Amino acid sequence: MKTEETKRIEKAIFNATCKQGVFGCFEVTIGWYGKERVDYMTYDTKGVFRCYEIKVTKSDFHSPCHNSFVGHMNYYVLPESLYEEVKEEIPNFVGVYVVGRWSAYSVKKAKRKPVDNVDVLKDSMIRSLCREVTKQIKSGDPLEIERKNREISQLTRARDDNYRQYCDLLREVQERYGTRWNRGGLENV
Repeated sequence: MKTEETKRIEKAIFNATCKQGVFGCFEVTIGWYGKERVDYMTYDTKGVFRCYEIKVTKSDFHSPCHNSFVGHMNYYVLPESLYEEVKEEIPNFVGVYVVGRWSAYSVKKAKRKPVDNVDVLKDSMIRSLCREVTKQIKSGDPLEIERKNREISQLTRARDDNYRQYCDLLREVQERYGTRWNRGGLENV
C-alpha cells in the first residue's frame, strides 16, 4: 500500500516529465521474469530511457531493495528534506529530482550511460503500459478520467468567467460611485 507521500511524489514526477514526445509508466518490471522493477520510467522520441527511483525516507533510501538504474539516464526522486540528508551518498552518475511543496524540480543532472539491451526496456515498458490500460478497462469505467478532466476544464472556465464578471462589476462600482477597493472594503476617493 502506497503512502500519501509516495502518491504525492509520483504525481509530482509525472507532472515534471509529462510533455510532448515523452511517454511514462510507473512500476515497470524489467524482463519477462524480472526481479528488477523501476518505480517510474520514461521513453522519449529520441530513444532515451530515463529511470526514476522514488525514495521517501532515509530508511527507504538505505533499504536493501535494488535501485534499478537501467536507463540511459537515472534519477532519484526525493523530498527536499531527505535530499539534504543523503546528497553526499548519491552516486556521481545518478541525477536527482527534489519534490517540494508543489512540484518536482531537478537539482542534479544525470550522466548518460550506455544501455545493454534497449529491446528489453521497450518490451518491459509496453507490458507495464498494457497492464495499466487493462486495469483501467477492468475498472468498469475506462472513460472516467476523461470525463473528470472535461469537468475540471469546464469548472476552470466558469471560475475565470466569474472572476472577469466580478472585476467588471467592481470597476463599474468604482467609476459610478467614485470609490476604490482596499483590504478593508470600499472607501470614498
